[in-house]
Amino acid sequence: MVFVEASGRGLVEERLTGIQEQAAVVADTLANYATDPETRRLRPRQAELLLPPLIAPTRLRARVYQPDGLLAVDSRQFLARNMVQRDELPPLDTFSKFKSWLTRVYDGMMGVRPFTRPESYYEGGTNGRVYEEVEAALKGQVGNAERVDEQNKLVLSVAIPLQQKPFRTIYGVLLVSTESGDIDDIIRQERRRLFEVVLVAFAVMLASSLYLAGTIGEPVRKLAAAADRVRFGQGGRGEIPNFPERTDEIGDLADSLKSMTAGLYDRIDAIESFAADVAHELKNPLTSLSSAMEMMRRAPDEESRTRLMDIARGDIKRIDRLITDISDASRLDAELAREAPEPVDLSRLLSTILEIYGMTENPRGVRFVLKDELPPGTIIKGRDERLGQVFRNLIDNAISFSPDGGAVTISAVPHDLAARVTVEDEGPGIPPDNLESIFERFYTERPGETFGKNSGLGLSIARQITQNTGGRIWAENGSAGGARLIVDLPVPRT
Repeated sequence: MVFVEASGRGLVEERLTGIQEQAAVVADTLANYATDPETRRLRPRQAELLLPPLIAPTRLRARVYQPDGLLAVDSRQFLARNMVQRDELPPLDTFSKFKSWLTRVYDGMMGVRPFTRPESYYEGGTNGRVYEEVEAALKGQVGNAERVDEQNKLVLSVAIPLQQKPFRTIYGVLLVSTESGDIDDIIRQERRRLFEVVLVAFAVMLASSLYLAGTIGEPVRKLAAAADRVRFGQGGRGEIPNFPERTDEIGDLADSLKSMTAGLYDRIDAIESFAADVAHELKNPLTSLSSAMEMMRRAPDEESRTRLMDIARGDIKRIDRLITDISDASRLDAELAREAPEPVDLSRLLSTILEIYGMTENPRGVRFVLKDELPPGTIIKGRDERLGQVFRNLIDNAISFSPDGGAVTISAVPHDLAARVTVEDEGPGIPPDNLESIFERFYTERPGETFGKNSGLGLSIARQITQNTGGRIWAENGSAGGARLIVDLPVPRT
């Protein structure tokens, strides 16, 4: 609003400057050719002849006043015979008055006519002294004024004294004024153009808003609604909307949400399966323990009670191991999500692990062989504690299947953009149908093994940690018949 009003004010001032320049040219001409230097008076007849051709191109009204303020010449006297000066009469009926009021409000809001009404315009008749600007010109100054007529139309006027340079004798005053409303029409035209630009801008903004609402807002709303259904668990396994035709950020967001939701449901299914497996695995030693305690009361001799007591101790050990391993496995996901990967020297890690195994008591006499063919300083991204847990689980698994005095071979070689670590034993190998099953939770198959020595979670934890580092792990049988567990860990490019 302030900008519009300031712009309208600038147009008015620019128009006043233009009128003053035109009036100065006309006044200079009249002062030189329509005055009597001897009597120092205005010659009205000469002014009547000069004024029409001078003022006609300007579309202004010109009046010439003598030094005493009386009207000498008025350009309206020279209108063509068939030309009629038209002025609108004030509105009489209610509708016309309301329309006039509405027009004035519009003019005020658009900066055509400010709400603060200027001085009213009036016809001074033959006496020019009623105009302040004429009084100022009679004193040798240039005067101007802004007024509004009865129709609230702006009338601009400029008064210039008629003087011959360099003399300061005033022969009269030239008063030049706009016909009522012409500056208003100019401002209205500018405002109309501005309003058209605003309408076009609004139409473009509306079309853009509708387009964005349809192409961005609506898909985002559908995605938000689907996310809420997943959050509240409404309708079972909620499906995230897919937008295969979208190749922009919305399509990427939908694909990411779909993958995230699928991962979340897989995690929920895994938790449910894990809980069922835990319950099943704990029931076995608990059932055995309960049976041993019941049979102990009925044991006929000390030897039977001792044998039942050993069974009970074995069950308790297995329960304790299960609880410890289950606790570690249940915390693993959260810990892997919180831990930030760090550079790990793989060769140093493997040598340190085997050094610890060499210093540990080994009643079965299993030997360890390290074949490290990695380039010096091979670095992988991960956590040394977790990667160490992977290799310890694989080595423990190999030890458990190795014969007395057998060898566990650990090999490390570069492979494409990864470091490949292989742990191989000299045991009976893995049945072909179980090469993938051994990585399932609580899976274990060790003939003749006593309770409490294995929970079946080691290889499952190893796979979980390996996948978290971006690698993979699988099993196969070696050429000599033993089991071979292989881990590929990505090596970052330097």
